[in-house]
Amino acid sequence: MIHTRLSLLFVLLYLTFCNTYAAEKDTTFVIDGNPIIKYKYTADPAALVYGDKVYLYAGHDECPAPENRYVINEWLVFSSDDMTTWTEHAVPLTPAAFKWAKGEAWASQVIERNGKFYWYVTVEHGTIRGKSIGVAVADNPLGPFVDARGSAIITNDMTTEYTSIGWDDIDPTVWIDDDGQAYLIWGNTQCYYAKLKDNMTELDGPIMPIMLDNFTEAPWIHKRDGWYYLSYAQFFPEKIGYSMSRSIHGPWEYKGILNEIAGNSNTNHQAIIEFKGEWYFIYHNGAIPTAGGSFRRSVCIDRLYYNPDGTMKRIQMTSEGLTANQ
Repeated sequence: MIHTRLSLLFVLLYLTFCNTYAAEKDTTFVIDGNPIIKYKYTADPAALVYGDKVYLYAGHDECPAPENRYVINEWLVFSSDDMTTWTEHAVPLTPAAFKWAKGEAWASQVIERNGKFYWYVTVEHGTIRGKSIGVAVADNPLGPFVDARGSAIITNDMTTEYTSIGWDDIDPTVWIDDDGQAYLIWGNTQCYYAKLKDNMTELDGPIMPIMLDNFTEAPWIHKRDGWYYLSYAQFFPEKIGYSMSRSIHGPWEYKGILNEIAGNSNTNHQAIIEFKGEWYFIYHNGAIPTAGGSFRRSVCIDRLYYNPDGTMKRIQMTSEGLTANQ
């Protein structure tokens, strides 16, 4: 009887935390500390502030079985106008939208330009070895998104000068500078950047390396008071470090660790945004109990603060999260 009850308990926990359903209608919830989403696993957060809302984009760590590997087959989108009450919307994009890809919905970012929304994603290429970067486009931050090119914008054979691994072309982030020039930044073990044409779907120059201390992956650019901040995952298990510069072209000066290892997660992937006058650090950890360990991650949000000299204060990861400020 005890074994039967334990088996039933395991099944209930599995069904609760390992669901793979796709949202078919909007689902609204109020956060209760960290992680902010507790009914499914979410990872590799990116955020877009547009109008009076924040749009949170994430991968969905699924678990069709208690396997120790990443199973990520779709991207998710959530929105909020106060960082506390969130709505999950219908799945806006899957790797199937890219006919040239064979799957895997790895880290991504959405950016707006001229009323269009461009989603840069990491997928496994169908014919070229390794990971590639695609770009989808929509008229709305909630989608639906469609392939904007019909081909990858970055493929593994474009960066063999710097590394021979098949997964260095991942984790795209995009920055539009004050002069209107857009840049694509990405990488694993080596960070790269390249200019984008105004159409946001073509490179406008050579791929250039960015030399950063102990770079692993997950670059993110933001700007404040004339300083450019390039944060990224370093080491393994990963911490978030960051560098600062007065120019998007560098040179970049390393400023230290921003976020320590996020409990029970080998990876550490961040988004940094300003919303209604406050700064937020969005990341994932492995706080929800799971047989998948580090392969089942959950998005968290904590406040970000600056020192008088412009450097960022080290993030205090909390269980209370934003609810501590209510």
